[in-house]
Amino acid sequence: MTSPAEILPGVIFYSYLSAERKEKVCLWNHHTLILQVSGDLTLETSTQNISMTGGEMLLIGKNQLGKLIKTPVSGANYETIVISLQEDVLRKIVLEENIEPNQKYIGPSNLLIPTNEYLEGYFQSIVPYARSSGASMTDKMGIMKLKEGIKLLLLALPELRNLLFDFSEPYKIDLEKFMRNNFQFNIPVEKFAVLTGRSLAAFKRDFKKTFDLPPRRWLQEKRLNEAKHLIETKHQKPSIIYLSLGFESLAHFSNAFKKKFGRSPSMLKYEAVS
Repeated sequence: MTSPAEILPGVIFYSYLSAERKEKVCLWNHHTLILQVSGDLTLETSTQNISMTGGEMLLIGKNQLGKLIKTPVSGANYETIVISLQEDVLRKIVLEENIEPNQKYIGPSNLLIPTNEYLEGYFQSIVPYARSSGASMTDKMGIMKLKEGIKLLLLALPELRNLLFDFSEPYKIDLEKFMRNNFQFNIPVEKFAVLTGRSLAAFKRDFKKTFDLPPRRWLQEKRLNEAKHLIETKHQKPSIIYLSLGFESLAHFSNAFKKKFGRSPSMLKYEAVS
């Protein structure tokens, strides 16, 4: 089995990690439903920190950045089933079931779903397909299972209709606030543009007006300044913080840090604690 193994392309995935803790930065373009089969999962965004364990369910809202921390528990494998709630399927449900939002959704972007026997039974019906990498699941069956999951979600939390069936495009959000809250995520500038409701050209133009720097340069400066603060005042190790600040490697981080501050992060760490 590969990890993750795809059951239905672009819709239902199965993730399996045997005994290794993993961290991953994610961009969710669609609402996403996660069943934690075993092990622990933590979601970190700029506004929320949610943890769950085996048997729990989490709904992640669309158009978000966040970090997933996946931790197997002693004596068990890490297993999740992840279902992407594709917008074209949600639109079909609106047409078939005559479901519409009745007000603007004002709840949290991500929430744990209260368990009930219907949702538990639903996920248990997917597990056999997941463990066989979807070998016997046709596209038609996959779409049927996706629709079933959405309808069971609405039975459990009817207010989710206002979240799931809001098809409005991302509006032009406060660029400065968004970037200061999400600078640490290592994603392309193009993705930041989408998440702030802008074309790439508009994003670069608005960014220059807001920060007086181009996006890539500002991101590096912001990350390096935050690293200096964490090392000097929080006494954190460079080898621990570089990934969480969006640097792809310790060598890249160390070289950029020394170029900006004239000394390596390890030297600064030594000076801060001596």
